[in-house]
Amino acid sequence: MSSSELKDLISKTKKQLLHLQVLGVEGIQLTEAEVPVAKPSSKQVVEPLVAPARVQPPTSVSVDRLFGDFGKSDKIENSSETFEDVHRDIGDCTRCSLHLGRTNICHTEGNRQARLMFVGEAPGADEDAQARPFVGRAGQLLTKIIEAIGLKREEVLIGNVNRCRPPGNRAPMPDEAAMCKPFLLREIAVARPEVIVVLGNTAMKNLLNTREGITRLRGIFQEYNGIKVMPTFHPAYLLRDPSKKRETWEDLKKVRDYLDSTAKNK
Repeated sequence: MSSSELKDLISKTKKQLLHLQVLGVEGIQLTEAEVPVAKPSSKQVVEPLVAPARVQPPTSVSVDRLFGDFGKSDKIENSSETFEDVHRDIGDCTRCSLHLGRTNICHTEGNRQARLMFVGEAPGADEDAQARPFVGRAGQLLTKIIEAIGLKREEVLIGNVNRCRPPGNRAPMPDEAAMCKPFLLREIAVARPEVIVVLGNTAMKNLLNTREGITRLRGIFQEYNGIKVMPTFHPAYLLRDPSKKRETWEDLKKVRDYLDSTAKNK
């Protein structure tokens, strides 16, 4: 092996060590026995090969965040804001492309001291026209669901992860949800509901930062920064598949019973 080949090998080894260190390998220290030794010939001068020193991962790289955070909830701090503060910051929002096709921004509405909050994924056509969440056919079904557990629509909070209607009522893209979600979290921090019912797969994944599907998590209370979260089916899905109404009713009875039990303890 020539001198230039040895230098190239050392360079590649150092790069590989750095790559392994970033992935969490703390270091590879070659022993003397493991260092390859080239046999000199009369035609070449061999430079001594020194084992590469232990390479420390760059301090700017957090290994546990290298591939992103999965299943970690956003931290919700106690807030001294008001809903008006949040809505003022949203303004005539143009932060993502959804503003290009919207008619109105649909803010969260209802009782801002509510013990119970409902969160969907995004407005539909009726919501976009009226600037109110859940007022179409799915919203009318949601109102009946709320009444079925002994509450009125105006006694709860109702909102969406996204406030602008996606084209064709498609699900919001990850970047669109990521742009809008912080405002929802600020509203949650202001209201501090005891329970959030998250409606449908898209809203659940966005709120809880989970890869699990709605059919696996529905009906099971999740913990979200001190707030109980009940995932269940979206009312629009129930309109397409009425057979799921019974499961949704079972989920909402758990919410009702939990709220009843905490009210008695106060």
